[in-house]
Amino acid sequence: MHQVNLKEEASQLAALIEEVASGEEVVITRSDGTSFQIVQLNTAKPRPKFGSAKGLVSLSDDFDAPLEDFEDYVLLCQ
Repeated sequence: MHQVNLKEEASQLAALIEEVASGEEVVITRSDGTSFQIVQLNTAKPRPKFGSAKGLVSLSDDFDAPLEDFEDYVLLCQ
């Protein structure tokens, strides 16, 4: 948690907003002891980028070959 005095905050507002955007908690304290917290109101949910995993996933050549453990099951289903 980052805590600053109200007089100091006026010159640092942009930097404090960036801290809040990166997940930090920022509290501003007035000279009378009253405290205020800067809170991010809405966060944009990341959207998936289609094709971003291209080349990272591969399947073996025998991926769709029948499994030996399921021979009995296949025979029951026919």
